[in-house]
Amino acid sequence: MLVTLKELLDQAKIEKKAVGAFNATTLEAARAIVQAAEELNTPVILQHAHIHDNLIDLMEMGPILKYYAERAKVPVALHLDHGATYDRCAQALALGFTSVMYDASAKSFEENVAETAEIVKMAHAVGASVEAELGHIFTSKVVQGEGDGNADSDSDYADLDDIYTDPEVAKDFVEKTGVDCLAVAFGTTHGVYLTEPRLDLPRVARIRDAAGVPLVMHGGSGVSDADYKVAIENGITKVNYYTYMNMAGARAAKAYFEDENNKLFYDTMSLAATEAMKEDVKRAIRVFQRLD
Repeated sequence: MLVTLKELLDQAKIEKKAVGAFNATTLEAARAIVQAAEELNTPVILQHAHIHDNLIDLMEMGPILKYYAERAKVPVALHLDHGATYDRCAQALALGFTSVMYDASAKSFEENVAETAEIVKMAHAVGASVEAELGHIFTSKVVQGEGDGNADSDSDYADLDDIYTDPEVAKDFVEKTGVDCLAVAFGTTHGVYLTEPRLDLPRVARIRDAAGVPLVMHGGSGVSDADYKVAIENGITKVNYYTYMNMAGARAAKAYFEDENNKLFYDTMSLAATEAMKEDVKRAIRVFQRLD
């Protein structure tokens, strides 16, 4: 059942839960994500990241994700993650995506506001939702399809207040753009966990109170279940998740081929990888939806 991001996150905000948002770069991943959500009877967000166009293009993967979203037994939002251009966001909406993220967080505040507001006008005109980002979310050493393999960290910055999301700035941003939800920076990391994240969890609550919209966590690498719980209680309603699901599938594929009893067939290996990703997604959803 295809729904908008706003529908899912507004309800999650009321229930103090978070909806898992999973990037699907393969057919196996898309199946694993939807199967996991259906088995747990929870809503889910299927995502295609603009930066993953080098793995599979939006125009190829988008219709596949829409196929699974429309036929799912649970509510599914179809989302463009980290859209980098107006045109790519427009293409996602034309494909039937129910939400887009426009990421101008690396630009000046004024540019971010002006460009995001234009995306909001376009998306809201067709009944879709918009996510934006404010602040800097660290990128770790290994992110499939992203970056140059180097890591940045909080030691690269003189003052964390310069990169973490400021609550009052967030309030101003939401009022000027009309976004439906906001990805905020409070110390999380994209990619493979390298060092203990330095999370400013009280900041999340202050942003929630000031901005008044559902908040999004990007870069959950290395975050403990206990910290997830606090972040969600403080206002996080959407959690992006990709790297560890992707690694779970890879480990299952490696184990399959290392087992001499298995025939050297890609198709049966893919079933093992799908099952492993599904179980990893279920584990994440249980944390985000506070099912345990």
